[in-house]
Amino acid sequence: MIEIAGMACIAIGLLFDLLGCIGLVRMPDIYNRLQAATKCVTFGTCSIMFGTFLMVGFSSTGVKALLCIVFVALTAPVSAHALSRAAHKSGIKLWDKSVIDKYREDYPNE
Repeated sequence: MIEIAGMACIAIGLLFDLLGCIGLVRMPDIYNRLQAATKCVTFGTCSIMFGTFLMVGFSSTGVKALLCIVFVALTAPVSAHALSRAAHKSGIKLWDKSVIDKYREDYPNE
């Protein structure tokens, strides 16, 4: 039963990773691409790692999978935020149909 749950988590993770990759190709600018990739790929990768943990248990591989979940969950959103802020500060324009630019409103001099 645990192995079936592990396979289901891995399948869900692969689906989310695939959707994140499609989002990288389909989204119009760097900001939308970062949002699509970060949310989908973070959840997908964590789900794959959790499925791996369910299948192997508390072995060395399982503990490493849990540590990877923590690492990815902490670093992926922070790195996406840093990349988008750096892109905005360097002058990369938003998509023409973007409605609002909160960063420009909060920091008008930058």
